Amino acid sequence: MSGSSFGNIFKITTWGESHGKGLGVVIDGCPAGINITEEDIQKDMDRRKPGSNKYGTKRQEGDKIQIMSGVFEGKTTGTPISLVLFNEDQRSKDYSNIMNVYRPGHADLGFEYKYGFRDYRGGGRSSGRETSARVAAGAVAKKILSELGINVTAYTLSISNIKAEKINLSEINENPLYMPDNNSAKKASEFLDNAIKNCDSVGGIIQCKISGVPIGIGEPVFNKLDASLAKAVISIGATKGIEFGDGFEATKSLGSINNDNFYIENNKIKKFTNHSGGVLGGFSDGDDIVFNVAFKPTPSISKPQKTITNNFQNTEINIKGRHDPIVVPRAVVVVEAMAAITLVDLMLLNMSSKIDNIKHFYSK
Repeated sequence: MSGSSFGNIFKITTWGESHGKGLGVVIDGCPAGINITEEDIQKDMDRRKPGSNKYGTKRQEGDKIQIMSGVFEGKTTGTPISLVLFNEDQRSKDYSNIMNVYRPGHADLGFEYKYGFRDYRGGGRSSGRETSARVAAGAVAKKILSELGINVTAYTLSISNIKAEKINLSEINENPLYMPDNNSAKKASEFLDNAIKNCDSVGGIIQCKISGVPIGIGEPVFNKLDASLAKAVISIGATKGIEFGDGFEATKSLGSINNDNFYIENNKIKKFTNHSGGVLGGFSDGDDIVFNVAFKPTPSISKPQKTITNNFQNTEINIKGRHDPIVVPRAVVVVEAMAAITLVDLMLLNMSSKIDNIKHFYSK
């Protein structure tokens, strides 16, 4: 299986399955001298781990991260960093009834047709649990960005059609949905509670803001900043769309309105508006990078659904087990992780974009 690695200079490779012995990630290309501890990484692991709030799976996993290599006396050494977490609460028998059945909305059909078989225990490699390894790598990437004064913050913008009416970052951690608006979070919680009673699931939108990125990060053709972020984020399971700045709303605008006019303030380049979402022509434009990510409702629901078996028989399935009624709250930190990993990689690539940078580095 290819496709488990991401990045060019700062490169990650994730491994493991939902119901295997464990999961992990190897990070190659991390600069030496970054302060990092297991406790630093664990903070993000705890935001994503199962059982963290009432709107997540009831699976109980501590998701205790262990640094196996690449760190000595609290600092990265420049060698590959290996991070691992072991599974503790697998109930593979919960999935025995679907071993010959394709679950609607899941990767089962494509996985089996591509490889000739599939790990049906919680989705195996296609499980959302794979994102725990991304979060671990993302915590390291965010440490690097913090050294450069760059901050990555994601939160739940909307649950179904209930959208945060205001953005107050101080309220993100005050509710289980990670919404920056406690009042909207309360309404969304009531909507979710009703969906859970009806054995159904819900989708939503995560917004991510990245501040402090200098102008010119990204490449002009295939490795545009927004294209690279899009690839990274859309690789997260259950994502169905992404938009930067005004996104699809820009189609209703006019050029005279949609263009962000520039001005100078205190010898710095500024913009009057940020319709671009901080990206112009594939490069960062110095403003906050803002993008929204759409997540579909969790496909595993305890309602009868029509499907087929792998021997071409029509059947009906009622999925049992421990599943998230919504993936959005636990995916917030995953979006942050993939954004941070992408940005670190592009910034390292940017260091060789002109001879002046190289001469400056090697000058005595």
